[in-house]
Amino acid sequence: MALLDMCGPSEDWRSPLYGGKISPTISFKPPMTEMAVPPGWQPAAFLHRYEKGVDGVKIEPWHGTTTMAFKFQHGVIVAVDSRASAGSYIATIKANKVIEINNYLLGTMSGSAADCQHWERRLAKECRLFQLRNNTRISVSAASKLLCNMMLQYRGAGLSMGSMICGWDKKGPGLYYVDENGTRMSGDVFATGSGNSYAYGVIDSGHRYDMSPEEAYELARRAVSYATHRDNYSGGVVNMYHMKEDGWLKVGQYDVSELLYKYTEEKMQ
Repeated sequence: MALLDMCGPSEDWRSPLYGGKISPTISFKPPMTEMAVPPGWQPAAFLHRYEKGVDGVKIEPWHGTTTMAFKFQHGVIVAVDSRASAGSYIATIKANKVIEINNYLLGTMSGSAADCQHWERRLAKECRLFQLRNNTRISVSAASKLLCNMMLQYRGAGLSMGSMICGWDKKGPGLYYVDENGTRMSGDVFATGSGNSYAYGVIDSGHRYDMSPEEAYELARRAVSYATHRDNYSGGVVNMYHMKEDGWLKVGQYDVSELLYKYTEEKMQ
């Protein structure tokens, strides 16, 4: 699949709306409150112009979230917040930022919710097709590589996605980070989103490979809840999953306000 054309309509740009001929120059200045893409424009080209401040309008998309995952002796813990924001506007506090790819694979969402949902659902389809063709589950490494290859096809096209792919295969627990630039890394601890630095601080201070499941759950709750306290664009509840040898388990959903009150009372005792 070809990359989206990133040039504006005032340049040498051929549109099917004009029978393949060069489109005429379109002068369009959208008001700041409405960002509908005008007819004849490719969405990526339209946004690319205004990210650079063309015609006095500059768009600065803000993405806020806190997602984290880490490996330990009993598998992989995944914990995310649930606040979805559009700039400084809180769209919802009930967004589930974990996509259940299959019984042995999970993906997290940070960046654009639409991009993450679309591409990770595409990944779920490809993983199912792999299983049907080969009569075996796809490995975590191969699943992350599939997503990485999808991102490389659209590199520079304006996508916004930072995802952690975690699961369990024949080699044991696996954890990978993939983003819209085609970056793919394997590791033991990852945190993404605007609250990642706060989450890293808590995880680094308490993470051990030989933790019990209860200790791992508590560390993940603390990391995300403290990140939501410091980061304006994170909040809601902590959705937590535990990836085990026999598949993932949803541990629970915890209100961050209740957790923070609990931790404050513990400090005062």
